[in-house]
Amino acid sequence: MAQSTQAPSPEATIQTPTVQATSQAVPTLAAATPSPTILAPTPTTVGLILTDDINLTVRERLALDPTGNGLAVVVLVGMMVTVIYGIIFFRRSSKAIKLHSWNWVIPLLCIVGLAVAGYLAYVETTQVEAVCGPVGDCNTVQQSEYARLFGVLPIGVMGVVGYILILLAWVVGRLTNNRLAAYASLAILGMTSIGVLFSIYLTFLEPFVIGATCAWCLTSAIIMTVLFWLSLAPGKAAFIYLFNGEKHGIKRSSSSRAF
Repeated sequence: MAQSTQAPSPEATIQTPTVQATSQAVPTLAAATPSPTILAPTPTTVGLILTDDINLTVRERLALDPTGNGLAVVVLVGMMVTVIYGIIFFRRSSKAIKLHSWNWVIPLLCIVGLAVAGYLAYVETTQVEAVCGPVGDCNTVQQSEYARLFGVLPIGVMGVVGYILILLAWVVGRLTNNRLAAYASLAILGMTSIGVLFSIYLTFLEPFVIGATCAWCLTSAIIMTVLFWLSLAPGKAAFIYLFNGEKHGIKRSSSSRAF
């Protein structure tokens, strides 16, 4: 008996395609520290701009601006020596106080400092390119996060206010007598002390953190340091007169200009 052959159904001829999953190696990211990169200046960013993820050693930061940063280190050492001298001066015997005749230099220095701080305030508030001169890179410093206190108040504006207050205190000391003049001399010493300490902090940031130096900033730091030095003797004499005059046997001069 003949056997009948049945044609395979179409569904039987259809084979489900098989997909072979090929394992591909997933590239692994090596945990390597990215090499330091420096962005070239653009029309909107003047000077040497460092990236946020840059990791430079102190030597590498100093090498970014060797002349300017070297000058900043010298100024920094000079300010620290001056502060140490001021501390020693205040701790020694009051009998060694000799009031010098350089008090008239204070207003002149305040005027020069006011001009420098005013220019820095203009640069920081208008974001224009600063005229730096042959030494340093002012624009990098002015565009850094340290150009504004708490990210809000420009450092140059603070300098303007500081020099104006010192100048006003000097005028009060010259035009008044007795205790008010002494308080004015003491105020000058206090303000210049704060100013020179803040200048030390800012000058340290330039070579060791930012990697660039602002010649205008160094000029203001030097002026503030000289003002601090000039205010030491009058400030201590005023302090002794106000608080320890009887104890040390010191009598106030009839002229307020002795402070």
